[in-house]
Amino acid sequence: MEPLQFIENRPLAEIRVGDSASLTRTLRPRDISLFALVSGDVNPAHLDKEYADADRFHGVVAHGLWGGSLISAVLGTELPGPGTIYLAQSLRFLRPVKVGDAITARVTVREKDEARARLVLDCACLDARGQAVITGEAEVLAPTEKVRRPRALLPEVHLHEPGAQWRRLIGRGGALSPVRTAVVHPCDAVSLAGALAARRAGLIEPVLVGPRAKVAAAAYEAGETLDGVEVVDAPHSHAAAEVAVGLARAGSVAALMKGALHTDEIMAAAVRRETGLRTERRMSHVYALDVPYYPKPLFLTDAAVNIAPRLPEKRDIVQNAIDLCRSLGLARPKVAVLSAVETVSTKLGSTLDAAALCKMAERGQITGGVVDGPLAFDNAVSREAAAAKGLASSVAGDADILVAPDLESGNMLAKQLIHLAGADAAGLILGARVPIILTSRADSAEVRAASCALAQLHVHGTNASAAAPRGAAG
Repeated sequence: MEPLQFIENRPLAEIRVGDSASLTRTLRPRDISLFALVSGDVNPAHLDKEYADADRFHGVVAHGLWGGSLISAVLGTELPGPGTIYLAQSLRFLRPVKVGDAITARVTVREKDEARARLVLDCACLDARGQAVITGEAEVLAPTEKVRRPRALLPEVHLHEPGAQWRRLIGRGGALSPVRTAVVHPCDAVSLAGALAARRAGLIEPVLVGPRAKVAAAAYEAGETLDGVEVVDAPHSHAAAEVAVGLARAGSVAALMKGALHTDEIMAAAVRRETGLRTERRMSHVYALDVPYYPKPLFLTDAAVNIAPRLPEKRDIVQNAIDLCRSLGLARPKVAVLSAVETVSTKLGSTLDAAALCKMAERGQITGGVVDGPLAFDNAVSREAAAAKGLASSVAGDADILVAPDLESGNMLAKQLIHLAGADAAGLILGARVPIILTSRADSAEVRAASCALAQLHVHGTNASAAAPRGAAG
């Protein structure tokens, strides 16, 4: 435990004209974000680098009040220190402060009024070249008694921009042609609006499959128009699933999207042996998670389709997830096969499966990724935890893909990340002839669009790999 630190003032009797104090801070992007969060100042000159670069500032700059807050910090913690009461302040902001600038705030006592316990201090903020960025003065009521208090511990603050990962995905999808997608039974406002929003974003070209009257009613409720949108009439949700799967089998659509029906209905049609969308690969679900405390997208599989997969099914589950990540631009995704421990034990079947999957990857039965396991969850996502266990692995602490032992553990892990860690989750079912976009009524419009972007990028990436000369995909 660190020794207790104290903060101490300089009472009026100890202060002389000419006394000074200073502190230096380097402006970081998080400082600007925190200041905007507290103040509500979202001026793009402070928060939008593209705008600031195009403007006269030539880079994101801090609000002048950030520099002013440094002066306040010197007065409140150094000179005079605790017990100081602000009376007045006058500042002039001479130059912008940019991210990366080291700023020194200095205060110097200019006048001292012992009878009224007041001080007037010259204030300045200087950059690393000694140029003044702020000048001015402050008048304070100085403390008259000595104060020595334990230094307050500041709370840990973690900044996360919700949806940032998805906006990058959607932005990439906007540069590609939309994927023709059968939207199955979009008979409520939420599912229909999500599909049409993805259409406006250029991600999909929806073919709405369901009862025509109900689809029209959903559009009216959502305030949407169906002008220019193809609608294929089907009498009910079961029929809609069958028709949509038929369109995919015929090559008329390149993806399916779940609307207002149960997942079981669309999957029953998709897995049917004679008329479904089966391939030689086992179908599996992949969550794509934007986790606030993780620096990159995190993929989790399988949490929705395979209840208790055996080793051959797990091989397909891993390969499906690798293929998705590669279609998104990850050249060699890192796959962590999860268990409760990081050592192989005959008492824990998931560790045996993990070891076998690693050997399968070594022998070319799983391709395109780096597979390691068994790994406990903390060792998979935390470099510190992996180092504490002495794990020498390129995957440990830096996983792109987490492979759960079974559906129960995968589903619980996904829900914990969503509801306790604040993750946003998009997702696809892979291993069928076409990707199947699964959505929930609770999904935001951005998450729905992200799921469509995943499908679009996967379809284009798969097609590009199929069209490339042998060996060109790397």
